[in-house]
Amino acid sequence: MNPFPLVVAELRRHRLGASAVVALIALAVALGVALGAQESALRRASARAADRFDLVVGAPGSPTQLVLTTVYLQPVALDLLPADVLIRLQKLPGVAAIAPVAVTDSYQGYPVVGTTAEFATDGGRIAIAAGRRFARDDEALVGSDVALAVGDHLRPSHGAPAENVLESHEHDTAFTVVGHLARTGTPWDRAIIVPLEGVWAMHGASTTATASLGPPWAADHAGPTPAIVIKPVSVAAAYALRSSLRGNGTVAVFPAEVLTQLYAVLGNVGEVIAALSLAFDLLILAAVLLVVVAVLAARRPSLGALRALGAPPAFVLATVWLQGAVLVAAGVVIGLLLGSILALGLGSVLGSRMGIAIAALPGWREFGLAAVLLVAGSLLAALPSLATLRMPVRRLLQES
Repeated sequence: MNPFPLVVAELRRHRLGASAVVALIALAVALGVALGAQESALRRASARAADRFDLVVGAPGSPTQLVLTTVYLQPVALDLLPADVLIRLQKLPGVAAIAPVAVTDSYQGYPVVGTTAEFATDGGRIAIAAGRRFARDDEALVGSDVALAVGDHLRPSHGAPAENVLESHEHDTAFTVVGHLARTGTPWDRAIIVPLEGVWAMHGASTTATASLGPPWAADHAGPTPAIVIKPVSVAAAYALRSSLRGNGTVAVFPAEVLTQLYAVLGNVGEVIAALSLAFDLLILAAVLLVVVAVLAARRPSLGALRALGAPPAFVLATVWLQGAVLVAAGVVIGLLLGSILALGLGSVLGSRMGIAIAALPGWREFGLAAVLLVAGSLLAALPSLATLRMPVRRLLQES
């Protein structure tokens, strides 16, 4: 005997209640999937943004803030390293390349970053979508999300108005946009990148002008800088440099060290979210179980009639169980689809605020939780029908 016609007929008869049950399950699954996918996507995106920052050196202070400002361009003023530190670091053994990074100013909400053309284009790995690299200290490159075109002029403002309203003022120095960088999916897509020498000149920090940009810097025109990114020749050299630059007025940190701490916090938050999501899912399943029990209580006479007509117990069990299982399965599948859409939407909003491209899609963990919910819901749906099968046919027919 085929139980599906009866199952379809019962679901059509109670379509409003069935739709409500499916909607509750789908909502619970969608929220769990979306939040879980965000945590995983944020890990990947933040790690990708720090790829080219091998070793970051700054003045003594918070290593976390040093990384957040240098890598993720958070507008917080850092203590400056003296010019002699820059001169000394570029001569250290084990240093393959060096790039000061100064996040000190802004223009219409975009951070203005002073560094080298080599670092701005990541050694040529970041394509220039239009124009060229800067060759003078009054030229600028802009990220893909900056609303400036090649040939535009700009005058940076001191600091960020949102952080320091009273002291914010426009500089006299003007820069000309000469290049537009391709999209990287990092906060640097919103950056206006100028030569470090231009930042020194703008703040009156260098003693003489220079016709050449970038390292090696001479003592007579170098200025202070908030952070210095070092590319070591090897892993062993990286650890040796990190050890030697901790103390004597400097602190050195691998961005991965800070990210590990942030990931630990994210992991704890993710575990709490997963636990709350699972608890919510179980509450929804309990509600589904109560609905199934209520439906069975109303359908006991019809079930008794089926059994009196000679329907096998397995047929009755399958008919009742399939109704609950179909509702759970439909809710889980719809929830996965809605969760994927919600994850993409949340990732887009969060990414636009953080300046990071976040591709949030469900992973194996989210599919695993959905599978657990599906199995648990299917098992719970079978319990009421098992209890009904143990009741005598006479008692089922007497209930109305």
